[in-house]
Amino acid sequence: MEDTNLPTSGTIGARRALVRLTDVNKHFGELHVLNNINLTVSQGEVVVVIGPSGSGKSTLCRAINRLETIDSGTIEVDGRVLPEEGKALAQLRADVGMVFQSFNLFAHKTVLQNVTLGPIKVKKMRSAEAKELAMTLLRRVGVDSQANKMPAQLSGGQQQRVAIARALAMHPKVMLFDEPTSALDPEMITEVLDVMVGLATEGMTMIVVTHEMGFARKAADRVVFMSDGQVLEEAEPEQFFTAPSSDRARDFLSKILFH
Repeated sequence: MEDTNLPTSGTIGARRALVRLTDVNKHFGELHVLNNINLTVSQGEVVVVIGPSGSGKSTLCRAINRLETIDSGTIEVDGRVLPEEGKALAQLRADVGMVFQSFNLFAHKTVLQNVTLGPIKVKKMRSAEAKELAMTLLRRVGVDSQANKMPAQLSGGQQQRVAIARALAMHPKVMLFDEPTSALDPEMITEVLDVMVGLATEGMTMIVVTHEMGFARKAADRVVFMSDGQVLEEAEPEQFFTAPSSDRARDFLSKILFH
């Protein structure tokens, strides 16, 4: 399978911007959950978004493919402003893969059917071609032997890897991960993170909301720290984890790394 998301030559800064948020604001009633967010993610870049609960991380992630609407500002994906509805929005969502905390697999369909559904229904791919693609992706994430099982017969880690394969089947330009390991038992977390590290190594553009600091240090090109709906800090992982510039980030890291 050809990977269209492999990194181009040169530095990340030289690549085109795939996701751009400009002056984005979002309120839930009186709560200002996204406060004037400006963020650009380039082709092939892995950006890990961290911060305390309630900081706006998941809302940011969901706004990028319009699962959450915004009050003001603009969001662009590959140079196109996020459509509000209709076929254009459906096309954009096909370009933006998303993996959630919950696996959201169709319980009444087999693993193979879950992965082939999108390519057949949205991409109009022939059934045999979709099956071949699905098996390639299930093999890639290490669950091809489970193809004919129902989701309920799989462990949480296996279900999440199927969810990743399902998103990849649409050949997305960027992958969004919203706390993909938070619903998993501890022993299952590594198997999902290993798949994500592999995707990062292959050059997939990724925005990852997570509490897994080990993954951030290992796979991120950039760490974005959010608190109270704002981006307070952006830095390379080593710089962020060893010498964060904001008091809020230092306080956050002291609680999660040393307690």
